[in-house]
Amino acid sequence: MQEGRRAIELLPVEKDSVGWQGLIAYFAVIAAWAGEKDLALQQLAAAAPTPGAAYITSYGMLKLSPFWDPLRGDLRFEKIVASFAPKEASK
Repeated sequence: MQEGRRAIELLPVEKDSVGWQGLIAYFAVIAAWAGEKDLALQQLAAAAPTPGAAYITSYGMLKLSPFWDPLRGDLRFEKIVASFAPKEASK
């Protein structure tokens, strides 16, 4: 956790907004695996809708990647995942 926080300090959003978004998404993974679910969900919510975090927070990654296993079953996480679900095409 300490190293993740240090990385965020070294790359503030003012220096690289796109890279920062990805960093926040990976920090969410760190927090999840460290048992800091509230922090992980807070960081994920901040990073999820951004292009810089698109790989790690895409619907497929959120749904299937073991990165997010510690958050599965938490209704807040499931809500974030559902918000990225593909929308059905209108007829």
